[in-house]
Amino acid sequence: MHLYPINAGNFKLDGGAMFGVVPKSLWQKTNPADQNNMIDIAARCLLIEDGNRLILVDTGMGNKQSDKFYGYYFLWGNDTLDSSLKKYGFHRDDITDVFMTHLHFDHCGGSIQWNADRTGYEPAFKNAHFWSNKDHWKWATEPNRREKASFLKENILPIKDSGCLKFTALPTDNILKNSELGFDIFYANGHTDKQMIPMIKYKGKTICFMADLLPTAGHLPLPFVMGYDTRPLLTLDEKELFLNMAADLSYFLFLEHDAHNEIITVKHTEKGVRLNEVYTCKQIFN
Repeated sequence: MHLYPINAGNFKLDGGAMFGVVPKSLWQKTNPADQNNMIDIAARCLLIEDGNRLILVDTGMGNKQSDKFYGYYFLWGNDTLDSSLKKYGFHRDDITDVFMTHLHFDHCGGSIQWNADRTGYEPAFKNAHFWSNKDHWKWATEPNRREKASFLKENILPIKDSGCLKFTALPTDNILKNSELGFDIFYANGHTDKQMIPMIKYKGKTICFMADLLPTAGHLPLPFVMGYDTRPLLTLDEKELFLNMAADLSYFLFLEHDAHNEIITVKHTEKGVRLNEVYTCKQIFN
């Protein structure tokens, strides 16, 4: 098995929205804001090369939305999904599986693209299966009013129309062991219903793709919960459970949205689970 970080692009989000009820005087220590109160956010995806399978975890925003849409998110930097794949000698047509942690636009938008004459949509990975789960798919296709703006039908419905949609099994507990994709999955319901956190065994380590359960290293304190979460009290419990496991079992936490910290480990302290070490992907994956 080989792992590769795939940077699908950087953007900015409102710091207050990213930290909910936590005062700016606290969160700006780890996530400094610009003059518009915006903080740096990454769309750091993960490519898993395992035998004949090439699995891409999340796909970023994609490039099919309007300039007005992207104007809300202040795109910055030169990273793209295609250039990141090329860096490691791959093309999007090589991808066999696209695993979507959840169907918010910044995690799955790159899964679907315009067709050649821009009259409709098609899968951006023409040889891939696309993975979600039944409960989250229903949640996303029948969205509540709070999340409706994050579940864009043009990102979601064409996946089913393509005939390439697959669902993982659902766990009887928090963790689905040995999924069809070759890694364990932690299911979390605080941010959105049945978000999936891949837990990958790699060279004696457990690499956890944290998605929106832990967006950045600055979100480690339990009360530091995003304003986007639909069930923030449940997020508190899920973070506590997962971070205690991570500290106990020395997990390596791959941060999808942290523009400046790629992988971290955590430890127990008197204040709860806190940051231990920061690593680059190159340090851990090579």
